[in-house]
Amino acid sequence: MVTALSGDGVLWDGGWYRHARRLDSPNFGPRPATGHALGDASTAPEIDLIVLHSISLPPGQYGGDAVQRLFTNTLDWNAHPYFKSIEGLQVSAHFYVRRDGALWQFVSCDDRAWHAGVSHYCGRDNCNDFSIGIELEGLEGDAFEAAQYETLSSLCAALAQHYPVRQIAGHEHIAPGRKADPGPGFQWPRLQSSLGWPAQYFPEVSAS
Repeated sequence: MVTALSGDGVLWDGGWYRHARRLDSPNFGPRPATGHALGDASTAPEIDLIVLHSISLPPGQYGGDAVQRLFTNTLDWNAHPYFKSIEGLQVSAHFYVRRDGALWQFVSCDDRAWHAGVSHYCGRDNCNDFSIGIELEGLEGDAFEAAQYETLSSLCAALAQHYPVRQIAGHEHIAPGRKADPGPGFQWPRLQSSLGWPAQYFPEVSAS
């Protein structure tokens, strides 16, 4: 089982993970307030879902800084023909795990990143409101590297130490029919075994 370092002060500072390389994205907003009836103080929803994605720009090409540029609105749309098809897109994720396991963070986990889009999971809509988005450098359906699983496991453990995480799912599970990442190449049983979390935390996928 992967365990996070003890003491939130060691790992977190205002929703920023101290073991990630920070690069601020402008594409974020506050999490919506709840509980404001009858003068009650408004509070943000519990951050209890982790959503996994896969991304590579251009698709299937690894390395470079195109993903970082996309999330910070500095991508040169003329640098590759594929970029014209996503020109003007404004998105972000909280975290990005490179093929070598290097970890980047673009948005504080206390804030709402723009990673899920139109989504629904376990009876709730708008998953951006209560989730943390993690992008894995990879191509939808392809395999991921051992270093990525190692970083992802450590990150998930640290998130669960700091936030009331109760579920983890793929983009394919919160937006079925619209999204299919990270896809069949992602080994959910491997992540579950590494974390030691109960099965009910995970989507219903094959154990093969």
